[in-house]
Amino acid sequence: MVISPLENKINAKLKRNCDLVVSLLVIILLLSWLIPLLALFIKITSPGPVFFIQSRSGKNGVAFNCIKLRSMYVNNDAHSKQALENDSRITSAGRFIRKFSLDELPQFFNVIYGDMSIIGPRPHMLFHTEAYSEIVDDYMNRLHVKPGITGLSQVMGYRGEIKNKMMIANRVRLDIFYIKKWSVGLDIKIIFKTIRLILIGD
Repeated sequence: MVISPLENKINAKLKRNCDLVVSLLVIILLLSWLIPLLALFIKITSPGPVFFIQSRSGKNGVAFNCIKLRSMYVNNDAHSKQALENDSRITSAGRFIRKFSLDELPQFFNVIYGDMSIIGPRPHMLFHTEAYSEIVDDYMNRLHVKPGITGLSQVMGYRGEIKNKMMIANRVRLDIFYIKKWSVGLDIKIIFKTIRLILIGD
């Protein structure tokens, strides 16, 4: 059982209020004009919808619809196969979008809806949650809090394709460390590290 500072109602309310304020500012000041431009880029370079919506595991394992900008050609494996480093399914627009993590921007709406937080463990596809929980003992403990747009494991280098058990085990270790050690200061550090990664590319 993971004990988190977020079990304190004051801390939980503080984090939620910060999520709402920051998300509203991002949506109004950035996404209001950036998403239409990216949508045009996506539509010009490949047929299909602008947004990609996928069921993912949320807090306490409850599934929710995670919103992303579509970065792949429409394909039958989208909900069963993770994206690979040089995946042929990724469109030309998608390579640019994914390089700077712009495909994740619509998840600020997930934060507004209450399904996600800005900072937290990244949400996985449902079948990945089932598979990883069988090979990493503490895996389900990462579902103790809301999933995040970004998180400690992502800024520490564990993002993208999961190639082996060690990679997912290290992600879980960092996710649980975040849950146990949560603070406003830690969230701020992760935000600045995330911005730095976006600006220099990953």
